[in-house]
Amino acid sequence: MAVCARLCGVGPSRGCRRRQQRQGLAETAAADSEPDTDPEEERIEAGAAALSGAGVGRSAGPSPPPRCSLLELPPELLVEIFASLPGTDLPSLAQVCTKFRHILHTDTIWRRRCREEYGVCENLRKLEITGVSCRDVYAKRINPRVKSGRFMKILPDYEHMEYRDVYTCLLHRYRHILGLWQPDIGPYGGLLNVVVDGLFIIGWMYMPPHDPHVDDPMRFKPLFRIHLMERRSATVECMYGHRGPHNGHIQIVKMDEFSTKCNQTDHHRMPGGRQEEFRTWLREEWGRTLEDIFHEHMQELILMKFIYTSQYDNCLTYRRIYLPPSHPDDLIRPGLFKGTYGSHGLEIVMLSFHGKRARGTKITGDPNIPAGQQTVEIDLMHRIQLPDVENLRDFNELSRLVLEVREQVRQEQGEAGPDGGEGRGHQSPQEPRGPAPPSAEPPTEKGRGPGEGAVAAAAEQPAQSGQGQQFVLPMGVSCRNEDYPRTCRMCFYGTGLIAGHGFTSPERTPGVFILFDEDRFGFIWLELKSFSLYSRVQAAFRNAEAPSPQAFEDMLKNIQSLTA
Repeated sequence: MAVCARLCGVGPSRGCRRRQQRQGLAETAAADSEPDTDPEEERIEAGAAALSGAGVGRSAGPSPPPRCSLLELPPELLVEIFASLPGTDLPSLAQVCTKFRHILHTDTIWRRRCREEYGVCENLRKLEITGVSCRDVYAKRINPRVKSGRFMKILPDYEHMEYRDVYTCLLHRYRHILGLWQPDIGPYGGLLNVVVDGLFIIGWMYMPPHDPHVDDPMRFKPLFRIHLMERRSATVECMYGHRGPHNGHIQIVKMDEFSTKCNQTDHHRMPGGRQEEFRTWLREEWGRTLEDIFHEHMQELILMKFIYTSQYDNCLTYRRIYLPPSHPDDLIRPGLFKGTYGSHGLEIVMLSFHGKRARGTKITGDPNIPAGQQTVEIDLMHRIQLPDVENLRDFNELSRLVLEVREQVRQEQGEAGPDGGEGRGHQSPQEPRGPAPPSAEPPTEKGRGPGEGAVAAAAEQPAQSGQGQQFVLPMGVSCRNEDYPRTCRMCFYGTGLIAGHGFTSPERTPGVFILFDEDRFGFIWLELKSFSLYSRVQAAFRNAEAPSPQAFEDMLKNIQSLTA
């Protein structure tokens, strides 16, 4: 045992300490001449020489420097080292020895892991002293109708809780549900963001602003929350309805899917029955009453959505979605956008780039085009040079330009085969694309006037300098929001997906993609004579990055197949 202890450096012997005190140059000779009278030290030295295979006596050279073990370090230094390790490695470290296991009971270690891995900044010991922070904040943010005093009674006693319990029983246990999810609510879909919020894990449902204010910030409401009511027991509560948190359940089906269930659906009912529930839902969803909506078709769509979505009672299945990966050559930064869709109101669309094409995938949908479908597709190889403002007001002129590009696209696809337009290479957005590249010479394509090449060349230079080109919607094109930008950077040929009710007879029709700036773009649907304006969702989402580009592509195919 003594030999093993010396070789591993587990514990210093008396001889080791004596030699460490006599390492000066002036004392070396005296130390060599002075015999070591410690018999235990002699046995250790002899065993070390035998194991080294020397087969001879002790070396006459200087002794090697003493080895230092983790067990020799002071506890405060071990705490600092262990706190820098991933929390998933700490349970294995506790099995090494009793000393490590005792040190890992230090709450400072787990508090740092909670902060660095999950962003928990609350101090458990100060919550009871200050009486503010989580208790009052959550009383206002999650359920304003519940008084702070009543809310405090149903919260746990944080004074007797440890960060180790928070990490192991709450954060680590439910880590797989953090991130962005799409609920399975038929054609409507949705956007759920599960985050660590203080000492809670909360599922926030993100909703677009009220129609038609596309530039307003997103709205959100809690659907469920998870926290520790007791030391080693996590509690799931449903937040749906207007009677405060109540008993719920979460089942993690697999890594990219989980489901929620409310065990007290009577909390979702209101005293006034379905009529009061509908009026309350209408104010939250649309910010108005049914009497304020004069369009009969819109009234039918709103009533249909209420009947369809309310039947779930927050018993839903969620599938993971990722934010699109970005590339330096992308036209703009990909991400989530809010868009206007006529009588259906505002919907959430994900813009992603795939080589020579860009796609807009619906995260929320409607009975015509459900969530998960590609609402628009932009051909980045075919840029459209808009005419001047006066000619742009003529819808027929814009339609003629777009149809010419569509014909050229069809010809190119026929020559290159079915996959000819799906290249993976990136092109700079400054490079002109389309049948009439900007040039000092007049275009020679059939049907193009001699002055349009000069107009395109004049429009290209302001677009590159950042000034943009003047833009106005053609006469006869409907728009939900008249407050659209009056300058644009560039335009591309694209197609939009239209269908009948119930996603019947879907087809892609030509249109124009208009890039206004880094955070806004539009799309003109030629067949519908309609304009959709999109504005970026200005929110930071954690745990939403795709592990690989292929994982993002698989995710898009998965959510599209569910509603195909």
